[in-house]
Amino acid sequence: MQRNKNSFKGQKIFVGIDVHKLTWEVAVLTESGFLKRHSQESSAKVLFDFLRKHYPDGEYHAVYESGFSGFATYYALKELGIECVITHAADVPTTQYEEVMKTDKIDAEKLARALKNGEIKRPVYIREKDNIDDRGVIRIRKTIQKELSCYKSRVKHMLHNNGVELPIRFEKPGSHWSRAFITWLMQDVKLLSSTRLSLDLLVRQVEVIRSSLLQANRELRKMSQTARYKHRFDLLLTIPGIGQHVAMCILTEVWDMNRFPNEKAFAHYLGLVPSSHDSGPHKSNGEKTFRGNKHLGPMVIEACWIAIHKDLGLGACYAYHKQRRNPQKAIVRVARRMSNIIYSVLKNDKAYEPYQWDK
Repeated sequence: MQRNKNSFKGQKIFVGIDVHKLTWEVAVLTESGFLKRHSQESSAKVLFDFLRKHYPDGEYHAVYESGFSGFATYYALKELGIECVITHAADVPTTQYEEVMKTDKIDAEKLARALKNGEIKRPVYIREKDNIDDRGVIRIRKTIQKELSCYKSRVKHMLHNNGVELPIRFEKPGSHWSRAFITWLMQDVKLLSSTRLSLDLLVRQVEVIRSSLLQANRELRKMSQTARYKHRFDLLLTIPGIGQHVAMCILTEVWDMNRFPNEKAFAHYLGLVPSSHDSGPHKSNGEKTFRGNKHLGPMVIEACWIAIHKDLGLGACYAYHKQRRNPQKAIVRVARRMSNIIYSVLKNDKAYEPYQWDK
């Protein structure tokens, strides 16, 4: 006699996925607490077929930790009708046993259990597909810029090791890496050896990277004038210290300012709030938290070094804090105020108005 097919209609099925390049470790947890674990190839379609076969008609909810797969897994699952969230690994509740006995199976089960218990309090913000590429352009530009600085340093180090002195016309830093400087490197510099192949390779690499950086700058300017960025881009440029690159980094990293309920939440995102230790009568604040956007936070701090010379209010803020702590810590306090200004400008859709004594 044929058995009746089980149906999970109206029931939520919680799926924890430990994502790897070739395989996924999956833990499936029902509302009743039934747990089933399995390994499979890294495919959303394979997972969907498994769920449809063993848990037909259920409401599928999945979670995985942010990592190398980015948002690709999220969108693949969503297209198949599986609700999904992404979480930071540090935000998943973990027992001491799970810390000591860390395996893929335990991690997948831990994710499924946290999702079922509603313990994923701060899921990763899901970016729109267009934003992913825009953000990638700005990040790659920063990487190219760092690579260019590294190769320029290598060239100057090679000149120093070979006893090559810079001509008087190139002693000023602003004259370095001009077209005349490149011509001098290529035609007039002689090394200790009879050949100079190593220098030629380095200078050629500098030229290649400079060309890539120029192209990235063109794309940045072009992107800033598109309909989805231009208005907010112009607003950010009214803030002292905020240039084109910093403005586009803010817009592509943040994307939607409405995701932050207040200024403090935005400062947390930038990593510009101090760590806190509060136990009984003992209360203390440490250095700024390590949690935060590693691309945007340091960039806002760099912008503040320029802003304190252009804005009266920020300059006064720096002078006040510098009396009590060293310049590096003082500028972080200024950056905290700068984050409030950025938040206010984008949230209220109004240009920045500098402090004026007559008001």
